[in-house]
Amino acid sequence: MRDFLPADKARRERVLAVIRERYLAHGFDEIETPVVEDYGRLHAGIGGDNEKLAYNLLKRGLDADAIRAAADDPAALTDLGLRYDLTVPLARFYATNRAQLPTVFRAIQIAPVWRAERPQKGRYRQFVQCDIDIIGDAGPRAEAELIVATLDAVDALGLSGANVRINDRRALDWMLEHFGFAAEERPGVLITIDKLDKIGPSGVVAELRERGADPAAVDAFAAHLARSAPEPGAFGADAVRAALPAGVPDDIVAHLAGIGEAVAAARVHSDAESVPLVFDPFLVRGMGYYTGTIYELAHPSVGYSLGGGGRYDGMIGRFLGQEVPAVGFSIGFERIVDLVEDHDGASAASVVLVHDRDVPLAELAALKAQLVAEGARVRLEQRTKNLKALLDRATADGYAAFATVSAGQSRDALEVKPLG
Repeated sequence: MRDFLPADKARRERVLAVIRERYLAHGFDEIETPVVEDYGRLHAGIGGDNEKLAYNLLKRGLDADAIRAAADDPAALTDLGLRYDLTVPLARFYATNRAQLPTVFRAIQIAPVWRAERPQKGRYRQFVQCDIDIIGDAGPRAEAELIVATLDAVDALGLSGANVRINDRRALDWMLEHFGFAAEERPGVLITIDKLDKIGPSGVVAELRERGADPAAVDAFAAHLARSAPEPGAFGADAVRAALPAGVPDDIVAHLAGIGEAVAAARVHSDAESVPLVFDPFLVRGMGYYTGTIYELAHPSVGYSLGGGGRYDGMIGRFLGQEVPAVGFSIGFERIVDLVEDHDGASAASVVLVHDRDVPLAELAALKAQLVAEGARVRLEQRTKNLKALLDRATADGYAAFATVSAGQSRDALEVKPLG
């Protein structure tokens, strides 16, 4: 968990403001949920490995004997926990407030989450997630809206050239069945396939054999990996069929193609030369609650994903008692904020008033109030012997200008000079 100095905090807020503004422009509405959820909800088997990283809160009023008696049962010791993502709270939120929400609900959630990660570079125990979700729409329109809004936000941050790798968990499951993997071994097979980018095709095939997966199925999978890759081209039904074994169900192809057509139509006025979608038949994403389309945000400047998401039609039904389609996209804020160039680090309407010791407080207060009323951000600083150090500090804190103030000086006589 980290502290943020003023300049860092200001930079983060500027990036968040851009993301929030673009999401709102695409018709999403921001909500807020509590930082804690019921223990049973956070550990209902829908959060994957994140459930193991949840911070749990000890029940109030337990004495030493009660704690000892329940030492081997976390559920008896805790009844609440800090949220480890924003999807589980959203499902609970929708189930609780459904009567007051539109039939198709488009949600924004921008908030911190907590996971008990091992301390290491790029892994934080508290970090911000930027999620948009659409609940109540089972068609490809929902995925298309999420992808277009996300790409718009990324473009607005100056990260042009991003694309979205896309797949469908139904296609993955069909492909594994087609190769001959038994249903009970498919979860483990997917874990290995998810390592394709790290260990390569030969490494994946070797690990599948070490896992004891069906030999004939592994051979079929290896043969598919070894075949020549389809020619690159526009995302669509032909690209999906070319990347999968023959016989993939038409409804899966149609759903993915519908997403591509909608995204291409929405991007016609952008600088993109073609639809920024890439079909990846081996994209897995680890969350067990995904039921259909899955995707990850990629940018040519880095070798890791900058966000992702997918369809999770089965989650809300666990809280509501009836199935409700749902799909989401989450930007990896902590990764993106480090890539954004800070072109507007200092506001033009920000000034430090460096005053002499003898300037009356009332004069300083009046002068500051005038500048604030004009729309400026203003800081008062008493002159020091080392004026350069003072001004360097102001520049680092995001101020663009300064002015020196003497006793009796009016607003009109104030000479504002640029910093830096």
